[in-house]
Amino acid sequence: MGDLTGSLTPSSGALNLVTTASSHNPRPMPVREDCWSEEATSTLVDAWGRRYLELNRGNLRQKDWQDVADAVNALHGQTKKTHRTDVQCKNRVDTIKKKYKIEKARVSASNGNVTSSWPFYDRMDVLIGSSVSVKKQPSPSLSPSPPVALPLTYRKSPSSAPPTAVALPQKRPADDGYFRRNYSAMAAAAAAESDESEEDEREREREEESEEEGEGMRKLARAIERFGEVYERVEGEKLRQMVELEKQRMQFAKDLEVQRMTMFMDTQVQLEKVKRGKHSGSDDIYS
Repeated sequence: MGDLTGSLTPSSGALNLVTTASSHNPRPMPVREDCWSEEATSTLVDAWGRRYLELNRGNLRQKDWQDVADAVNALHGQTKKTHRTDVQCKNRVDTIKKKYKIEKARVSASNGNVTSSWPFYDRMDVLIGSSVSVKKQPSPSLSPSPPVALPLTYRKSPSSAPPTAVALPQKRPADDGYFRRNYSAMAAAAAAESDESEEDEREREREEESEEEGEGMRKLARAIERFGEVYERVEGEKLRQMVELEKQRMQFAKDLEVQRMTMFMDTQVQLEKVKRGKHSGSDDIYS
């Protein structure tokens, strides 16, 4: 145990080296342009929480996230750097959820002795506290359980003594390093489980978005099909009217030709009568 403590304690030379290096590097850390202020984060939690409860604690869709982003931008989006998109709001909420799970695990591990000073802990606990399961980790300071006393079986005889209990000590680990390794393994398992749950949630959201896109494509296909049917009826009616007009034009041309031929024949008959009248008049003169 002493060797472990000594190996974890930094030497004075290394500590002086770190202090000297930090003193010669006074440059501040760069600030990301998409960093969130506490006021903007508070507005985001309120807007997301209202919509989350309206959906019966269901997953928000793209339109819902856009409404949340609009609510945040209405109060804090006066500049280009502070204007938030729906994707930024969703990523920020995911970060807040992870932070809450860490705080929840710390508070639960203390058995109520520690309270969280994180300003959004109470609100997040009301929203998602019941859906977060925290596994209690074994503490290195906890002592093993007391020995278990098991009664020995005996045969009843006049000279036999009353039954005695033999203490069977439980197996103890070799040292505290066992507890530390066990604690690290369980913490890693809890973190992996949390990551898997987040991945499952994202997968469900992607499936819902795919279903929405598929439904939109089906609606578009039905609309195109109805438009095609209407267009086909209109074109069929236009073709029928054109055929009818062509028939009427041909009938009119036919009637006109018959009338022209009738007039021509009547004219020829009249001319023939006139010729005959002239011939009969000349014959009378000669006679």
